[in-house]
Amino acid sequence: MFAFFSNTAARIRRDQKGATAVEYGIMVALIAVVIIVAVTTLGGNLKASFDSVACTVKGGTMAVATGAPAGTAATCSK
Repeated sequence: MFAFFSNTAARIRRDQKGATAVEYGIMVALIAVVIIVAVTTLGGNLKASFDSVACTVKGGTMAVATGAPAGTAATCSK
């Protein structure tokens, strides 16, 4: 009976599958955080760039209205 418990305890100590799964989980979480930060940071700039390109393709120009408060989005005018 003692040999059974001894062998079982030795197998549990050698089993590294749980540790590997935790390491992969942490790695996936960190990659997800980096992707979220990058998309959040670049998202506004990309939208403004695409809006500007779309306006140019339509033959207009991007401009902020005169007297508009700071941070106001530019609009396309022809």
